Order: sequence, then C-alpha cells, then structure tokens
Amino acid sequence: MPTPTAQDHRLVMLEAVLAAADIGMLVLDSARRIVLWNRWMARYSGRTATEVLGRELHAVFPELDNRRIDAAIAQALRGFPSVLSQTLHKAPFPLVAQAGGPRMQQAVAVTPVALPGGERHCLIQITDVSAAVNRERLLRVQALELRSQTFSDGLTGIANRRHFDVAVEKEVRRAKRAGTPLTLLMIDIDHFKAYNDHYGHQQGDETLVRVAAALASLLQRPTDLLARYGGEEFSVILPEMDEPQALAMAEALRRRVRALDIPHGHTGPAGEPFVTISIGMAMLDTAGVASVAALIGAADRALYDAKRCGRNRVMSAPHG
Repeated sequence: MPTPTAQDHRLVMLEAVLAAADIGMLVLDSARRIVLWNRWMARYSGRTATEVLGRELHAVFPELDNRRIDAAIAQALRGFPSVLSQTLHKAPFPLVAQAGGPRMQQAVAVTPVALPGGERHCLIQITDVSAAVNRERLLRVQALELRSQTFSDGLTGIANRRHFDVAVEKEVRRAKRAGTPLTLLMIDIDHFKAYNDHYGHQQGDETLVRVAAALASLLQRPTDLLARYGGEEFSVILPEMDEPQALAMAEALRRRVRALDIPHGHTGPAGEPFVTISIGMAMLDTAGVASVAALIGAADRALYDAKRCGRNRVMSAPHG
C-alpha cells in the first residue's frame, strides 16, 4: 500500500475542515456548474453533494431568481469579490433550518477563485444570520416599547408630561418659523380632590381614564396632542388652529366630559353634581416673546380664571 503523502494529508484535512465549517460553501466553475458543495449546504438545502455536483446553479435552485446574485457571480468570475446587502437580500437561497420552517436569514459573500491554468471559479459563502436578525428585531421591539413607556402615561395611555415637554418645544419652534397659529389648552378636572376623598383613589383613577378617553376622542388630527400634565390636569396642543376654531374645540371638549354624566356629589352648592372640567386657552404670541414658558403661563392663568369664575367653563387668555 502506498504511503500517504503530505499532499494527501492536506486534502484529507481540507475535506474535514469543509465538512466541519459552520458556514455554507459552494464553488462554481466558469459555466456556473457546482464543483464543490460542503456538508453545511447539504444539511440546510436538503440536497446532497452527489445530487448537485456538475449541475448548473439555477438547475439546482430554479427558484433562485435574484439578479444581484447573478451579477455578483459574474463579477467574481471576472476577478472581483462582492458582498450582498443583508438588508436588501435577506434570504436569497432556499435554505431552511427546519423542515417546513421559514427561509433562513442569510449573509452572502461571493469571492473569485483562481486555479492554476487560469480557469476562474467563484466561491459563494452563506452564513446563517437568523439569530442575529431575530435579536435585532427583538431589540427594535423592545426599544419601541421602551419609547412608548417613556412617552406614555401609565394610567391613561395618553402622552405623559415628558412627551408634552418635547412636543410643545417643537411646536413652538415650528409655529415661530412658519408664522402659523398655535393654541395650548390647560385642562383641570373640577373638585377632583373632593372626588378622590369621597369615592376613593381607585374610582378616581377610573374617572381619569374615562376623561382622558373622552378628550382623546375629539382630537382627530395627527398633529394634535393630548397629554396628562400631572395629577388631574391635562394639556392639549393644537397646531395651525386659529382662535375661533380652538375655542370651539375647547368648548367641545368641555361638553364631552360633562356628557359622561359621571356622578360627583361633592362639587359644592354652586357646582353640578357631575364631573366637569375647566379649561384655560392661550394662543402663541408670535409678535411678542413667543416662548414655551410664556404660552404655558398664559394658559395657566386662563385656567385659574375659569376656576375663579365658577368652573366648568373655558376662559381664553388676553392677547398681548
């Protein structure tokens, strides 16, 4: 029996490495016939090396209709490597990790291979990136959930104070830049401390949720923002809405909450025996200071006036 040579040993070692590699490897000749097909490719394609060797790539994968892969192969056979964008080409080869499962998410590299004699081949390497893609998807979902939690009120589900602070700054800048109107409503549930004291905090929370939902139901434009400003106080940002329209909206909000007919037997002798709201309205003074603080301050003073004048009403801040 002839003694194995060093070259024979290297070939055995190469075959063992190709079989053990946790990556798909196939080599095409200049006619795009498959001349190498490792065990990884057999496992995830369901096709053995015996079935595919010597066959043209598209004969093995007739469903492989990907112009970018064809272009990459042509480029590699001319001596230039390429890597397919995983974002644009998520699963080009029909490979599955489990029978009946979805296509494997793939990273694909196509590399030229020059053999002695000048004949060109190309090596296609396929990496399973499904776990990484799923991990990125999970991180995106978690980031969106965290953002939602960061900018949403935990009780009512509407925007929270932090969201309001960011939005009002942005809308004031936009209104000043474009010269468009901007209205801010500050809303407070009347006699809410007495309501909580009498009916309990659990029912108080339920009423906050109902009031928030009633207010939100009237805000149809995507630019409008309803936020829980704090406690029983809400705020509404109304971009590009003139004063008559904003006043009509404020009145509609006040009536909508009153129409809930939530009993409140501790509003005092002059109050209605139902939950009501008071609203202070202010327009951004683009001719004056036109600051966030000035806008909020004007709406707060108007809300105080509404409370002082008997509650369950809308008061508008004076201009100038």
